[in-house]
Amino acid sequence: MPKDGFGKKEGHGMRHWGGRHSFFMGGEGGGEHGGRHFGHGHMGHRIFDQGDLRYVILKLIAEKPSYGYELIKAIEERMEGAYAPSPGLVYPTLTMLEEMGLAAVEADGSGKKLYSVTPQGKAFLKDNKAIIDAIFARMEEAASVHKRAEAPQIVRAIQNLRFTLKLKTSRGDLTDKQIRAIAETIDDAAGKIEQC
Repeated sequence: MPKDGFGKKEGHGMRHWGGRHSFFMGGEGGGEHGGRHFGHGHMGHRIFDQGDLRYVILKLIAEKPSYGYELIKAIEERMEGAYAPSPGLVYPTLTMLEEMGLAAVEADGSGKKLYSVTPQGKAFLKDNKAIIDAIFARMEEAASVHKRAEAPQIVRAIQNLRFTLKLKTSRGDLTDKQIRAIAETIDDAAGKIEQC
């Protein structure tokens, strides 16, 4: 169990604060979960459970005091572009960490807020090291998967398949036999890819 003041049961720490969820690598958009390329997609790699973004942000500001936009960029870079949390997720999380005494904020001359970890936050990170290490390991794995999936050869092949399918199906004169043959070909290709 996490040794924190918010726990895994208090909200989900992402787009809204109620209910349980997981993030999965998947299609564009991410729907209600508010992150690019994150949703309940076909790749099925869980990244964030409820409240995990709080751990991630706190660890990042412990490594380097940061502004909100810097944290968004830092997470996106660690995820190899697979995911970037929205400002609507990051800033409320920072405010909550500040209110809990885990993060401190200092306004600069331009009015921007620089966030850093407090002694209480450092103790929290130490107490929850195993949980935090697991979260960052999932992030690293997902980033690796995304990077491989974005290989130019694979992207080109996917685009070629989409174009060919669109061209073939747009004619509107496919027979049932042709439709079955196309579906079987795609299923066969999926099976071969899974075995690679």
